Amino acid sequence: MPDLSAAEAPRRIAVVDVGSNSLRLVVFERFGATLLPHLNEKVMCGLGRGIAATGRLNRDGVALALPNLERFVAMARALEADHLAIIATAAIREASDGPGFAAEIERRCGAPVRVIDGAEEARLSAAGVAAGIPMADGVVADLGGGSVELVRLGAAGPGTIGTGISLPLGPLRLAELGSNTKAVTEAIERSVAGATVLRAANGRTLYLVGGAWRALARLHMDSARYPLHIIHGYTIARRQAEAFLDLIGGQSRRSLERVTSVARRRLEAVPFAALILRRLISTGRPERITFSAFGLREGYANGLIPAEQREGDPLLSACIALATGEGRFGPDGEALQRWSAPLFSDRLPAGRQRLHRAVCWLSDIGWSEHPDYRAEQVFTRTLRMPFAGLSHPDRVFVASALHARYAGAVDDPVLRPVRPLLESGAAEQARILGSALRLAYAVCGGRTELLSQTELRRDPDRIVLETRSAGGVFGGEAVQRRLESLGRALGLNASLRTARREAAQPV
Repeated sequence: MPDLSAAEAPRRIAVVDVGSNSLRLVVFERFGATLLPHLNEKVMCGLGRGIAATGRLNRDGVALALPNLERFVAMARALEADHLAIIATAAIREASDGPGFAAEIERRCGAPVRVIDGAEEARLSAAGVAAGIPMADGVVADLGGGSVELVRLGAAGPGTIGTGISLPLGPLRLAELGSNTKAVTEAIERSVAGATVLRAANGRTLYLVGGAWRALARLHMDSARYPLHIIHGYTIARRQAEAFLDLIGGQSRRSLERVTSVARRRLEAVPFAALILRRLISTGRPERITFSAFGLREGYANGLIPAEQREGDPLLSACIALATGEGRFGPDGEALQRWSAPLFSDRLPAGRQRLHRAVCWLSDIGWSEHPDYRAEQVFTRTLRMPFAGLSHPDRVFVASALHARYAGAVDDPVLRPVRPLLESGAAEQARILGSALRLAYAVCGGRTELLSQTELRRDPDRIVLETRSAGGVFGGEAVQRRLESLGRALGLNASLRTARREAAQPV
């Protein structure tokens, strides 16, 4: 797809994904380099059920799909989408009646259907993963009802996409072999044997896209009692995954229904998905497996964003957009980051600097909440935001820093379940940053330009807030109290000083 200029690029993008197992409509709202889901709706149709035996689309699936596709297109138009795309994948391109079905969609909906080949499907899925995990390096595996697309991602640098392949594997296709485990296993092994792209996963990451694998992630979260039920970015080590998949691959649907809240219609695909993934892992030997909620639809929509904007950080774009829309004064996150940076005497790695900037941009989003609940509300909200470019530990760091910014207690029970996800020392750093931002808002009242008249400095034995003049907006009990709180977070004494005076005023 050609690059578009900022003026030409759509603001609201609707993508209808016609898959072998499900139909999905996602309407994205674009904020610079970031796509946020405005609407997300799914219908399980099973268009590809029985296709290996008959060569045709499932009749019941077609009957269910057509009125729902009409609804999807009508909804996209009602929501005034600037761009609408209907994308059809494996079942439509393989079925003998696929062209006729696509033509009927076009007749009913008045919109063209784009039937893509396996390589393009793999490319779009990888582009989606790259949009959601910007530094991804490994192999993307996108599992649909009738195929698995594999593609190398990140070989030549962040976001670079290699040539993709499509394997004739999928839960609907394998289900036609019935309960013959030996036949299912042999079919998987035959398909995977020639997938040389999997070698690139060795020692790297296997990124998983697709509803059946998301169901596996939910099952693993339930079994591990994982505290954060967000699929995107959920990561498990290879050996841990192997043991889990060996267990799930032998379970019946009825057994799985007793232990999970995964939708029943999705559960029938789970044992087949587990067997496929087990073979991919044993062949590719990745170091870890990461689940991605971003895939083909996000990859397509991301291709509509101008190239110069795609080079930006999607996380920071989203934070800036949210701050601009919800902040009181149009806060300047860059100014807040510069002002608080001296607290961290050791040079922060780029990844942690990025999180600091994100926290600074989001630092005023809780102003309209009830004061007694701001810390808890902001923590919960930011922990679960549908933002790209955040690992689970990153999410906890950002949420913890904002919890401290709104005076949340260090022993607040809301922090306890997810605190183990933080790296060593990260909880303390988040609390220092949040305390510094709380002081910043006392100093400037949200008018960040006032911060230029002050300097925050960390000396060997104390933290110093230096102002150009005594009293005025920089005096008062609130500033002194919050400076003292920051000192406690750092384990240092705290002093307020005016630039024209030598002696410090102990707080």
